[in-house]
Amino acid sequence: MAISRVLIGGAVSWVTTRGEELAELPVPLAELLALPLDEARAIVESASSGATTGVPVAGIRYLVPLDSQEVWAAGVTYRRSRDGRMEESTEATIYDRVYSARRPEVFFKSNPERVVGDGDAVGIRADSAWNVPEPELAVVANSRGEVFGYLVGNDMSSRSIEGDNPLYLPQAKVYDRACALSSAIVPVWDAPDWPFEIGISITRGDAEVFAGTTSTSLLTRSPSELVEWLILAQEFPAGVVLLTGTGIVPDAGFTLAVGDTVAIEIAGIGSLGNPVISVGRAAPDRPAQ
Repeated sequence: MAISRVLIGGAVSWVTTRGEELAELPVPLAELLALPLDEARAIVESASSGATTGVPVAGIRYLVPLDSQEVWAAGVTYRRSRDGRMEESTEATIYDRVYSARRPEVFFKSNPERVVGDGDAVGIRADSAWNVPEPELAVVANSRGEVFGYLVGNDMSSRSIEGDNPLYLPQAKVYDRACALSSAIVPVWDAPDWPFEIGISITRGDAEVFAGTTSTSLLTRSPSELVEWLILAQEFPAGVVLLTGTGIVPDAGFTLAVGDTVAIEIAGIGSLGNPVISVGRAAPDRPAQ
């Protein structure tokens, strides 16, 4: 069973889908995530056991499954991510320290309006020559920090900008079309057993130019632990989405190109496919201070 935000007959609705069955939820995601997990689950399961809308699942338009939730992200949660960040950076040792530190790296990624969905274009910055996707498990957490469900996420990143200076991380991570999420939230009570297998394939024309796999078993911190750190000093009354980091980093010789297609799949959770476009403008030609 999955929870989606859809467009039916010109109206936006929150629904549950199971196979070809579709049922409308009585409340939006924000209201579900304001409740304790057991109460939200009761609402979802009660709605999904009701009559279907009569609209074929294949005939509806899926929207990004957010209403007011911000997206945050965690970094250096896999050894491969640590190695990749050390490879690109002029200050490599800080990533080794973060990987083994008590406190994880957690940063703001996107407001809901800037998130793109399955089939929409993701962006590479026009002022960056080295850009990669980061396939990640996305955790949907409620206002109490309980894990409510899972999505497939893509944390688009400029390796050249962050590698130049770690303080440039916001520019490397936060820009138009830099965050993509799959169309359906798989509730935690209906998700497959942990761990999850994550795979990515990047095609250019008719050729696959990169592929990789990893497993959430290689995460150094659990999703619950990452959420716990995220909510230590801030509240999310309508819930929040947290990208849990990537365990797949292409070698230094690879960069995305306009026209590429990024396809990510997490077994039992879903899939996410996005073409690549350029966003923004070239950097101004000014000397360093």
